[in-house]
Amino acid sequence: MGYKELKFDENAVFLVTGGAGFIGSNLCEAILDMGYTVRCLDDLSTGKYENIEALTVNPRFTFIKGDIRELETCMDATKGVDFVLNQAAWGSVPRSIEMPLLYEEINIRGTLNMMEASRQNGVKKFVYASSSSVYGDHPVLPKKEGKEGNVLSPYALTKKVDEEYGRLYKVLYGLDTYGMRYFNVFGRRQDPAGMYAAVIPKFIKQLMNGETPTINGDGRQSRDFTYIDNVIEANLKACLASSEAAGEAFNIGAGGREFLIDVYHDLCNALGKEVEPNFGPERAGDIRDSNADISKARQLLGYDPEYDFAKGINLAIDWYKENL
Repeated sequence: MGYKELKFDENAVFLVTGGAGFIGSNLCEAILDMGYTVRCLDDLSTGKYENIEALTVNPRFTFIKGDIRELETCMDATKGVDFVLNQAAWGSVPRSIEMPLLYEEINIRGTLNMMEASRQNGVKKFVYASSSSVYGDHPVLPKKEGKEGNVLSPYALTKKVDEEYGRLYKVLYGLDTYGMRYFNVFGRRQDPAGMYAAVIPKFIKQLMNGETPTINGDGRQSRDFTYIDNVIEANLKACLASSEAAGEAFNIGAGGREFLIDVYHDLCNALGKEVEPNFGPERAGDIRDSNADISKARQLLGYDPEYDFAKGINLAIDWYKENL
């Protein structure tokens, strides 16, 4: 079952933090399309108002400009909310290495503020963004929950700490928390601009503009690229999951593995380009290989990703052709 067939109470209220970002705006849009009420909290530091502008005409949508680092803002935003989908965070491994203090403030203290506000205001389910980066230097594939290595970046550490708080808030306070360990999410509205842009939109934009992309490393690193609609499904199914599954983290991937050089050539073929890439140095803090074992999410959340890489990348390319 995809997410569009899921049923909640007709008066259900969802709060999406980071709701003007890539994943957050897609969650807001999907939930509104299903007929439910959505609040979007975002300080627009990395999110973009244009991502949600079309949603603001919907009477069931409310935009709150605010910062999760401010507890009072979190308290106000969670009043009367049934489900919190906490996507507010700063991403990018390289940027976290440059700005560790800021990442601690936003990704750890901000998430803790949201958990505490959700606890105090009686939120039913708290679903939050974690990351496959928590697996660190553990070499075994596929990646399986409970078998993590040493984290390799401040970003990864913030997500590991969030998961520990998620566990404690279930054990100590009874808040049903569910950590979504995202594996390289891609799709519509992912920003291709800037030095910290994700690789797929960045390559697409450069190829469309006649530029020569640079691959960091030898291109043989692998990723479990996961289409955005799979992530929407996982978040919404977590909202309907049993309390017994709470306090846990779950791999949210497609269950596949793509080598970066192959993805690059796939993009070239799809865009009708013949451009040999440049190769640059490996990035500090990056995991070499990534592939998700999604059996735990299947079993406990009912997660059943509908989009494999091939299906997702074609949809993503079509979107960028229309919108870049």
